[in-house]
Amino acid sequence: MTGGAAKNDQGRLTEVAGLEQDRAQLGRSSTAERVADILRDRITEGYFPPGARLSEESIGGALGVSRNTLREAFRLLTHERLLVHELNRGVFVRVVTVEDLDDIYRVRTLVECAAVRSLGEGPYGAAATEAIAAIEAAVQAGEAASEAREWQDLSTANIRFHQGIVALAGSPRTDELMRGVLAELRLVFHVMADPRRFYAPYLTRNRQIVEVLQAGDAPEAERLLRAYLEDARRQLSGAYAERIAEG
Repeated sequence: MTGGAAKNDQGRLTEVAGLEQDRAQLGRSSTAERVADILRDRITEGYFPPGARLSEESIGGALGVSRNTLREAFRLLTHERLLVHELNRGVFVRVVTVEDLDDIYRVRTLVECAAVRSLGEGPYGAAATEAIAAIEAAVQAGEAASEAREWQDLSTANIRFHQGIVALAGSPRTDELMRGVLAELRLVFHVMADPRRFYAPYLTRNRQIVEVLQAGDAPEAERLLRAYLEDARRQLSGAYAERIAEG
């Protein structure tokens, strides 16, 4: 076995070990949708990087589900553009393109800015107050992860921050839509060679946005968020262009 193959096998063992902890969530009423939820969360948390092959045997065994159930979960995530099926090779985590990246940020700008705008002038209702508390918690988690130099945890905290922004709209359908979009976004983040350098400035901007929201200034929060998303899109597009040129 080559060194690269051994490393890949070790990585798969780590991923499967994490999935075994999720098995208890399934219980007797396990469904393809719930399996898809678990795998989507794992992609969002960065456990399955772009291009990773998902083993039916390993994942099915870790979760204790049938091959048919797992294949249906794979089909659902393929429809969400998180996985791809390659004939005679298997199922892989999708590698996002530059065009995908631009479209992801187009959707994010439309949805996230509208969610902030929906707050109006206040005072905020109970649902919005709860969402802002979740945003604050995500910022605190990001700051703790940065202090500990846990870059994957920082990335996850950043995703949670944006999930909180979307939750300001108080729409379960919008929350569901953005779960898939933000999971796809996590695949984009893997192109950043220096995660600390990428995330640190945005963590500061996350703190600024939540403080403006807490102060009740939704229009200013929307302005800050719109500029934030455009800066991130440009930075990631540049990184993608460099990666493609190198490839």
